[in-house]
Amino acid sequence: MPRQSTRAIHGHGHEDEWRAVKPPIYQTAVYEHPDRLTGRSRKSDRGFDLKYSREENPTVRALERILAGLEEGLDSLAFGSGMAAISAAYFSKLRAGSRIIIPKECYGATQELARNLGKFGVECVLARSDTGEFLEKLDGGIALALVEPITNPMVRVVDVEEIARRCGELGIPLVVDNTFSTPILLNPLKRGAWIALHSLTKYLAGHNDVIGGAIIVEDRETLQELWEWRRKLGSILSPFDAFLIIRGISTLEVRFEKQCRSALEIAEYLVDHPKVEEVYYPGLADSPYKRVADKIFRRRLYGAVLSFRVRGGRREALKLFRSLKVIKPAPSLGGVESLLTYPIWSAAKNMDPEQRRELGITENLLRLSIGLEDVEDLKEDLGEALSRI
Repeated sequence: MPRQSTRAIHGHGHEDEWRAVKPPIYQTAVYEHPDRLTGRSRKSDRGFDLKYSREENPTVRALERILAGLEEGLDSLAFGSGMAAISAAYFSKLRAGSRIIIPKECYGATQELARNLGKFGVECVLARSDTGEFLEKLDGGIALALVEPITNPMVRVVDVEEIARRCGELGIPLVVDNTFSTPILLNPLKRGAWIALHSLTKYLAGHNDVIGGAIIVEDRETLQELWEWRRKLGSILSPFDAFLIIRGISTLEVRFEKQCRSALEIAEYLVDHPKVEEVYYPGLADSPYKRVADKIFRRRLYGAVLSFRVRGGRREALKLFRSLKVIKPAPSLGGVESLLTYPIWSAAKNMDPEQRRELGITENLLRLSIGLEDVEDLKEDLGEALSRI
C-alpha cells in the first residue's frame, strides 16, 4: 500500500475520459433516471444509486476515498461540517434511554448537542479528560463513547488505545474525533475505534477557507447506517467544498509537520518568558502528557496547538490578544495562518464557570494555533505583544 503522503495526493481513484489529474467539480443536483433499455440505475462505486447529489456526488466521492486511505478504513462519508458528522454518529446509536459518555473538556458544540439530546431521553455522562476517570465511568450501559486524543483548550493527551480496548471489552462503540491529531499522528480505527471523525475545516482542508466534516468507518453495515442518516438529514458536503479539501489534503503532511515543529519551538520560547505563567504543550520535556503522546502517536510530533497563561488576569490576557500583528485573534485552528483564541469566548463560552475552574480554563488562558509563518516572526510578534503587558 502506498504511504500516507502518496495516498493524500493520488488516493482519489478518479478517472474520466479527459484524463484530468485532479477530480473535476461535478456541479450537478441530479443524475439521469435508470437506463431506458436495460433498466439499470447509475450507481456509485460502493453501490448506492446516483439519483441526487444530496445522496452521492462524484467529487465528494473522490474526497471520501482519500479520507478512507489516510485513516486506513474501509470507506468514509463527507459532511457539510464537523457537527453534521457528529450529529449523524449520535443519531445512529442513541435513542430514548441511551447513555453517552463524553469528556468535560471537548469541543463545546459536541458537548452541547449531547446534553441537548436529554429532551429526547438521552443521558449525557461527563468525565474529566483523564484516561483513568474516563475508564472508571465506562460500563455496559453506555451506548456510545466519544473522545478527543488532544483536548481543547488545555492540550491534554488521552490514551485512546486504553479507552478503545475497554470499550471493545464492553461492546461500546467509540467515536474518536481525530481533528487535532490528524491521520499523520494517529489512525483511531487501527486502535479499536468504531469510527474516526474529523472537522475537515481544520488541518485537512488547511487554508481557513472551507467548512466540512467526515466520518471514516471500517465496516459496510456502519457505512450503510450512517449514509442513510446523512441522506435523511441532507448534510452531505458540497462538490465545490470537496474540491477545495482535496486540494488541501495533498499538502497535509508537509504543512502539519512544519506546524508541529514550530509549535514546539514556540512552546519552549514561551516557557522561558517572564510574562508567561505556564505553558501547556505535550511536546515539552516536562509535560505530564508527553509519555502517553509518545505511546499513541506514530511520530515524535505533538500537534500544532498550545495554550498558555499570561501573568495577571483577564485584562493582561486581552491586552496581549489585541496587541499581536502577525498572529490573528480568531477562533478555529489548522490553517496556514497562526490564530490566537481566548477560550472563555470560544471553546468554553457555554461552559459552566465551575466546570471551567475544574478544567483550569482561567481568565488569563490563551490558545494558540500555529500556522506556516516563519517561526522567528511568530516569536517576535509574541515577544513584542508580551512586552506591552
